[in-house]
Amino acid sequence: MKKSWCSFSIVCLALLIVFTSGVFGDAEKGEMAGYLGAPNENVDQSYGGGFSMYVAAWPLLKEYPGRRFQTGLFGTWMHPKHEKKPGEKFYTDIEGGLGWWRNTHFATETPKFIMGGVELNFTSWANGPGSGKGRSWEKPQGKYAVAQLSPWVLWPPDGLNVKQGTCGQLWGYGYLPLPLTEPKEKTAGKDVPTGNNCWTLFLNTGNFKGPVTFFTPYYWSRITTEKPELAGMFLDSKPSNPNRALQMETQYVPAAIGKDKNGDAYARVAPTSFPNNNSGESIIVHKVLSYSKNALWNSVEEWFKGGPVASGKIDTKAAGLHEFPGRGWATWRIYPPNTPRDEKVRLTWDSFATPFAPDPSSFGFKWNEEMVTKKETKNGKLITLPQYYKLGKDGKGNPVWRVVDPKKVPQETGLAGADFSRAESRPSQSMVTPEDPDSCWKRPGPAAGPFYAYPGDGSKVTYYWYRFADQPAILNADLTDVEREDLQKRVEKLHRNWTKDKQYLPEPDFGELADMDPALIMTPPIGMEAGYVPIATKQESIK
Repeated sequence: MKKSWCSFSIVCLALLIVFTSGVFGDAEKGEMAGYLGAPNENVDQSYGGGFSMYVAAWPLLKEYPGRRFQTGLFGTWMHPKHEKKPGEKFYTDIEGGLGWWRNTHFATETPKFIMGGVELNFTSWANGPGSGKGRSWEKPQGKYAVAQLSPWVLWPPDGLNVKQGTCGQLWGYGYLPLPLTEPKEKTAGKDVPTGNNCWTLFLNTGNFKGPVTFFTPYYWSRITTEKPELAGMFLDSKPSNPNRALQMETQYVPAAIGKDKNGDAYARVAPTSFPNNNSGESIIVHKVLSYSKNALWNSVEEWFKGGPVASGKIDTKAAGLHEFPGRGWATWRIYPPNTPRDEKVRLTWDSFATPFAPDPSSFGFKWNEEMVTKKETKNGKLITLPQYYKLGKDGKGNPVWRVVDPKKVPQETGLAGADFSRAESRPSQSMVTPEDPDSCWKRPGPAAGPFYAYPGDGSKVTYYWYRFADQPAILNADLTDVEREDLQKRVEKLHRNWTKDKQYLPEPDFGELADMDPALIMTPPIGMEAGYVPIATKQESIK
């Protein structure tokens, strides 16, 4: 007992030492971060051909607080499947999803979608066509990793926009491999192979359905030219591990911490909300499926070899459903900046949120109506979580933030006046591709443009139409001219047969689909209906 009380006292002291002025009413900056987990049942290891799922899209915070804000909504991590773990440190996957990130330049309360492909141990990452690690083109670091496949979607460098005001609708997405290229025995002239898994992003939204983009196989295998002992270990060659974590990762939500005249600590968190279904519950994730290659790959491969046209509809007979048992967990914590990891204090999430599964294919939360607030907004219904907490201890003597009635928070804490609005006034940085006339952006260059799109995030996107095989990502995919032309022919087949109004991913069992920002839905120019794609070259603020 003495040890627990000592630990509690030390953490309290660490929290209160930030108030160096000693004057009541000066609340200090804090933050909230952690994970929410949605456990789901495993499926057979034969389902290594990708996945799909539906996740709710909604405005987590009432007001976008600035670029320190970083959180995903519920998402997953798709790693290559290995029979045994590689001997050295080995991290590579496709993650991404819906959310807000510190490098988001044109952010609003509505989330965006990024792809989140991670090269070995974060050497680089790839979030979409022309979007990777950092802004410099001297070291592309993933900016050429993703090829534009759809002629009907424009992908801005800052991320794919969800329609402004989306409030709880379902965003359907998944990654399945397509045999768009052929396996290669050599990679960049070195005696290491590259597979032909072209992991392709499929979307199912209210105004677009179908494949959008894909990771070029060379993105994964490139590192093996430097580390040949890892050849064949990446997603270009390996199936996916079908059993993935499903979590909501939050790295920063603004908070404030203050003390009363007795030295007791209180905290306030920026207004944080979840979607409110008509029943007063929040359905967050739905229909998580993993696939074998029989779901799509085999029919497309046969088509490309001269067989019947593949419809593109994913065969659910080759799918395994990850059922939800209704359990969940949370590690959200509130703490001052720079607090050591083991001194970050958890909040009592389970006092106001209960995970549940309304059916085996869905996961969400029930809410303690005495602690949360139901709100009607112009875009939909929301459940706003408790904002105020008081530092106490749990049954084991460990420090914990407990929900407290706002009326019981002393005025001298200064929390009532805490401001969580957008902090920075600096303008968003324009995102520009290389202008060198000899660069892959100019030679052979676009077939038409420039054109302009104006998504709801207040930006202007300049784009051109490129012949598919002439887009910069394909020119940097370690393909010969002959290989690029073979790929061009396959893509033209897809464009003619897989239109944006057909069904590809399995439909949800209930709910309304979220829309992509309408400004990003494209119509190819006359004569470019097949074999051409829109490529963004610049994104800038118009505010």
